[in-house]
Amino acid sequence: MKLNGIIAVIGLGYVGLPLAVEFGKRRAVLGFDINAARIADLQSGRDSTLEVSAEELKTATDLRFSSDPKDLEGCRVFIVTVPTPIDGANRPDLTLLVRASETVGRVMPQGAMVIFESTVYPGATEEICAPVLEKFSGKKFNVDFFCGYSPERINPGDKEHRLPNIKKVTSGSTPEAAEAVNTLYGEIIAAGTHKASSIKVAEAAKVIENTQRDLNIALMNELSLIFNRLNIDTLEVLQAAGTKWNFLPFRPGLVGGHCIGVDPYYLTHKAEQMGYHPQVILAGRRINDSMAGHVADEVVKLMLRKNLPVLGSKVLVLGLTFKENCPDLRNTKVMDMVRTFQRYNVQVDVFDPWIDVAEAEHEYGLQCLSEMPKPGQYAAVVLAVGHHQFATLGEAGIRALGQVGAVLFDVKSSLPLGVADSRL
Repeated sequence: MKLNGIIAVIGLGYVGLPLAVEFGKRRAVLGFDINAARIADLQSGRDSTLEVSAEELKTATDLRFSSDPKDLEGCRVFIVTVPTPIDGANRPDLTLLVRASETVGRVMPQGAMVIFESTVYPGATEEICAPVLEKFSGKKFNVDFFCGYSPERINPGDKEHRLPNIKKVTSGSTPEAAEAVNTLYGEIIAAGTHKASSIKVAEAAKVIENTQRDLNIALMNELSLIFNRLNIDTLEVLQAAGTKWNFLPFRPGLVGGHCIGVDPYYLTHKAEQMGYHPQVILAGRRINDSMAGHVADEVVKLMLRKNLPVLGSKVLVLGLTFKENCPDLRNTKVMDMVRTFQRYNVQVDVFDPWIDVAEAEHEYGLQCLSEMPKPGQYAAVVLAVGHHQFATLGEAGIRALGQVGAVLFDVKSSLPLGVADSRL
C-alpha cells in the first residue's frame, strides 16, 4: 500500500500547521481549517500561533490553504489534527473530532487513508471515528478505506524540539496500513519513527506521556504545600535532592494548556467505562487543579502579614498564557488565580506581552492591560508566567511595579533564591 496523492491536513493550529508545512516541502498538501480568518492569515504569510515563521511558510511550495470543504475533494490522505478538549465536568469532548470525521467522510475516495493525531482515549479511533467515516462515506472500514493514528508531540513555543527532530509514533488499522503510515511520516521525521503494534497502543502511549508528567508535577506541587508549612524553600530542597544521579528534575507549577492538564482525563474516562476507578491519576489532577487558587490564597496571607489592605487593593498578575514564551491561552490556570483574587474583592490587573488582548476578552471575559503598567500601583505582584520579557525586567523592575513593601510572589521560580517574598 502506497500513500500517493494530495495530503489534506484538517485543523491548522499548533499541531496541524507545522505538519502541513513539512509535508508541503515535499508533496502537494491542502491545509484545511473551518476558521476563515485563520486561513486568510496563513495565505498572507502570518501564523498567529508563532509556531511557523513567514520564511518557513514560503519553503512549503506545494502547500495551499482553504476553508471550503469542497476543496478536500481529490485528496487521498487525510490527517486530522483538531483539538480534543474536556468539558466543564472534565469529560472528553470529541465534538470537533466527530465533525472533522464527518467532513472527511463526505469527500474521501475509494482507498483513502485517514490518520488521526488528536489526543483521544484508547479505542476512540476505531470505535468513534471509523464508524462516522463509514456512515458519511458509505464505505466499509478496512476494505474501502483505512485509518492510522500518530499522536502529536508538539511543544508550543519550543524552538529546539520541532516536528522533524521529535521521534514519531505511528500505527495503522491493518498491518499494511501501519507500514504505509510509518513510511509516510518517515519522509519528514528526521528523528525516526516507532511503529506501534496497534492503533490502541499508539493512542494509549499518547495519553500516558502527559499523564506521567502530570503526576510528577503533582508530586512536586504536594511537596511544595508541605514544605511551605515547614518554612522550607522547595527549590532549595529540589536542588539538594537533584545532586543524586537518578533524581528527576521536575518543578512545582501551574498545569494548564491543551495536553498535560487535559490528557489524563481521557485515560481516566476510558478506565471508568471499563469499571476501574483511577485513584493516583485523579489525585494528581486534584492537586494540580488546586494550585492556582493556592497561590492567590498565599498572596492574600502575605499581604495581611505585611499589614497591607486586601479589600479593594490592586494586584498585578504578570502572564496569562499556560506556559512561557508562547501566546497559547487554552486552559490557562492563571485564570483560576485571577478568579480567586476576585472572590477576595481584589482588583486584578493582568499583563501579558504575548497575548492577543481581544482573544483573552473573548475567551475569558477578562480585560487585560495592553501595555506594561506604570510603577508603584500594586499591593502585590505575581510573576505567574516566566516570559523572557519579565526575566529581562529582573527583581528591581518587577518590584518597582508594586508599592513600597508590596508582596512579590514568584510562581515559576524565575527569580533568584531569596528575591521574592514567596514562591511555589
